[in-house]
Amino acid sequence: MSAPGTAIESLTAAMKCNIIPNQEYLLQGSVLDQYVEVLLHRLRGLCDNVDSGPETFHDRELCFTLRAANTNTPMVLPLRVRKALDVNDAPYQLRYVGQQELGDKNRPTIVRSCIDMACSSTILEFLNELGCRLDFEYIARGYMFRKGRMKITVSKIFKINGIGNKPGEGVEPISQSYLVELSVQAPSGQDAIAEDMRVFAEQLRPLVQLEKIDFKRLI
Repeated sequence: MSAPGTAIESLTAAMKCNIIPNQEYLLQGSVLDQYVEVLLHRLRGLCDNVDSGPETFHDRELCFTLRAANTNTPMVLPLRVRKALDVNDAPYQLRYVGQQELGDKNRPTIVRSCIDMACSSTILEFLNELGCRLDFEYIARGYMFRKGRMKITVSKIFKINGIGNKPGEGVEPISQSYLVELSVQAPSGQDAIAEDMRVFAEQLRPLVQLEKIDFKRLI
């Protein structure tokens, strides 16, 4: 087993060489419930997993914020924990998502720092001991497609009202539409990916308009 210092040095060297996927390129949109089957049909024709069909998922996601001690000002450290509800032995997924970069306004997609890692079920206890505060949680259920390096998800988002005794109980859809996300995780400096995503997004019009979302305008 490598010494901790050696492991840190190896990780630092790997990041400097741009071989770790630490950025996310992202476009988002939505489609009404009544048109989602048409969108899924189009995605089946455009994406790679045509024969096997799309992957399905049913996940619970908890969104935390690490706050500075003795202040009400949240630190810039949002953390997300996701757990598959339909796969008992699936690991928890911890994700850090940074603010979108203030780059060229003509850039086709959002670009933001993003790091994903698998972890054990004790991650929730660890984040609580670390001082993280749970801001909100939700259930996401839907379909995932692949087109080369691109990932396309079509998700129905549910808010949690209580604890149900059966799957689907205690949750309520937040809208009459599905969230559609087109994303790629890649090392820094691969902005050509964004143009490929723009071209693919054009093929989904007018069913869904995938675009850059300015999250600051939503606050």
